[in-house]
Order: sequence, then structure tokens, then C-alpha cells
Amino acid sequence: MSEKKSPVTMEKLVNLCKARGIIFPGSEIYGGMGNTWDYGPVGVEIKNNLKRAWWKRFVQESENSFGVDAAILMNSRVWEASGHTTSFSDPKMDCKECKSRHRADNLIENHSKGKVNPDLMTNDEMEAYIQEHHVCCPICGKFNWTNIRTFNLMFETSRGVTDESQNKIYLRPETAQGEFVNFLNVQRTTRAKVPFGIAQVGKAFRNEITPGNFIFRTIEFEQMEHQWFCKEGTDGQYYEEFKKKAYTFLTDLGFDPEHLRFKDHDKLAHYAKAACDIQYLFPMGWSELNGIHNRTDYDLSRHQEFSGKTMTYIDPVSGERYIPYVIEYSIGADRLMLAVLSEAYDEETLDDGEVRNILKLHPALAAYKAAVLPLQKNLSPKAEEICAKLKKKFSITFDSAGSIGKRYRRQDEIGTPLCITVDFETLENGTVTVRDRDTMQQIRLPIDELESYISKAIEF
Repeated sequence: MSEKKSPVTMEKLVNLCKARGIIFPGSEIYGGMGNTWDYGPVGVEIKNNLKRAWWKRFVQESENSFGVDAAILMNSRVWEASGHTTSFSDPKMDCKECKSRHRADNLIENHSKGKVNPDLMTNDEMEAYIQEHHVCCPICGKFNWTNIRTFNLMFETSRGVTDESQNKIYLRPETAQGEFVNFLNVQRTTRAKVPFGIAQVGKAFRNEITPGNFIFRTIEFEQMEHQWFCKEGTDGQYYEEFKKKAYTFLTDLGFDPEHLRFKDHDKLAHYAKAACDIQYLFPMGWSELNGIHNRTDYDLSRHQEFSGKTMTYIDPVSGERYIPYVIEYSIGADRLMLAVLSEAYDEETLDDGEVRNILKLHPALAAYKAAVLPLQKNLSPKAEEICAKLKKKFSITFDSAGSIGKRYRRQDEIGTPLCITVDFETLENGTVTVRDRDTMQQIRLPIDELESYISKAIEF
């Protein structure tokens, strides 16, 4: 998608998503629920294709990576070992006038227009900045704040039959711990030798204030994470390797390199040796799309300490014993979905003055690989026959309502890469018209060649 395209706004994306069955507001008939979103018939297909593309690249095509699907609810000791019960919190302030709650770091970043990095500040320093610069409430415009208080981001629930027997447990705030606690199981059952990877795609939950940027940050989200276990001394090499792999994955999906950049963390977590983000130029500005972290041997060491189970790896050749280092690559499926939609959206003014809205999705990501369109309704039986045959191999949609031009536009708006038109010539010689979404060029093709043509068009 390197060609010059029209700038996209969040408002345009939200409207398109709702109109075309991509993403709906959560619980909409009840007035909604703060920053929750439901994926519609088109959106769920695009998101699933994103996850498949990621899995194909980082698990299926990897030489030594394996997948897991760990439980959302885990023993609470997992979160003690990981440090989440004591240090996973946000610095929040309440406006005493309108009672709205805000993250102090967001207030500073927005007020300074990104020139001040609150990640480098303590809570006292953030309070001092807000006082000195008279940072007002973005909701009511008043300046009357509480002191900063820290709120744990994990959702709490309980397990037990009676009130007396209930034990506190948490909805997981990340999927990574599921990979760490299964390190021994995966290594044993696959007979994997270090270095090897464990990957997972799954739901996570964070009880945080969201800025309202559509699906950029939500309280319920889906993560795609890959942990690469390696020997100390090789960790730097693999850290750089995964930076390249993560970047190449995005450009292969069609991202313009001018819309991507690496950003090293200004402040490292206590366990990290190195960390960086790949940022994307979203409609609201540059922000994190995914992260790559050198987590050292912290995670496995902590789980060894808290569980009492050894996490030591024994090299089958040298007999050396050590706890592996971990290179983590993490990307949110929902945030990637927003970036993909932002990158793909375009508006083209045609020769006749009509404006064509289009999602120039990589064909592998499109909800439908092709749309079958009978030129007239009396051609529907033949079109339905072709559609049914292609559906055995691909996700295909059928549309017979309205003029052929309007049907093309509907498919353009949801990113369908190919439109197959069944006309009277189809009945005579068994050929159809195939229209390309991006170029709008058309070719005649025998029905028997459609399957191989579509397969080649959607390769990733």
C-alpha cells in the first residue's frame, strides 16, 4: 500500500465498520458499555485471517515453535510470581468537579503534545508537573484534582461454592504467563531443544481507563504472543532477529514503511535487558503496535521460586544446566486490526467524479476472497452453482441485489479482492468476468480456472 492515499480519520473508520458489518459497539441496544466492541460478520473474518496469518508466519513456518492455548483463569500464585499482584497498576487521578477519572501519564502526554515522556517520571514528579502547568480536566475544563492513586489493572473474581469458601482469582491481564508455566510441558512432549518458541493467541483483560480511540485500547482484547527460549549469550542475536521478523510481517501485510518506526523504551522494566516497540502512524498519531522484549531469565526463575518446580533446561549434548532467557514478541490482534483498517482505507475519485471508498486489504486478510454476482436475477441459478463450488475452498459471498456498479462498490468497501460476474456469455461458453478490486480491470476466465486463480491471488 505504498501509493499515495487519502488520509483516514477515526470517525470515517468507525462509520464504515458499523455500516458494513465489520465492528459494532458492544451491547448497543442497551446503550453500550464503555469501550467494548463486537466484531460483525465481515470483521470476525478479517480478524480471524489476521490471526491465521500471524500463526502461519510465527508457528507453522517456524523451524522450532509450538502453540498452546492456556486457560484464562490461572492459580493466583502465577500472578504473584509474575509480579502483577504488586506492581501492575496505573497512576490515576480523579477530577473533583465532574468525578471523571484519568491516567496521570496520559494527561501529561496530551498536554505536552508528546514532548514530555511521563514514563521517566515518578508519581510525585507527575503530580508536580500537573500542578506547575495547570493541566485541566479534559472533560469539564476545571483544575481540581485528587492526588495520584495506583489502581491494579487486573479484574478480580472468585471461585468457590459458598461465600466462606471463595478464593480470589483473576482474569489474566496477558497471555504470556500461560507460555511460561507450560515451558516444561512443551519441552518434554515435543522433545524440543533450546532455542525453541511457544506461541499463543488468546483473550486478556485489563481494568484500565481507555482513551476512546475505537479498538486501540479496550478492557477486553486478544493478544498474539511468541516467547523464544534461548541460552544466555545468544539473546542479543535473537532480540535483533525478532525485531526484523516482526517488521517484515507488517510490511508483507502491505504496510507502508513510512508508517512504521522502531521506538526503544526510555525506561526498562526491572527484568528487561532490552525492549522496543514498533509504532504505527494511526489516525490519532504515532503509537505502539507491537513490542519486542529481552526478558532475560526472570520469568522462568520467578516461577521456579514460587512453584518449587525446577525450570532448568539440560542440554542433551553438553549436559549443561541453565534457565533459558526469553525473547518476547507481542502484538494485539485488535490493535493490529485497527492498523490494518487504517492502512487499507482509501477514497478514490473516479473519472466520472464518483468517490469510491475502498479497503485495500491484503487478499489473504479479506473477509471474502471473491464475490459471485449474477448480472441479472435470472442468472442466479448458475451463479449459485459457481458460488457453492468455490465455497468448498474459500470464503465466498453472493450478491444479487441492485445494479452491478453498486454491488462492486459494496465489495470494494469491505475489501473483497475479486468480483466474479456471471453473464449470458457464461451460459454459452462457460467463462465469467473477474474484476480486480484495486485496478478495477476485468478479464474473462473459464469457470474451471477460478479455483487456481483465487488461490494464487490470496497467497501470503
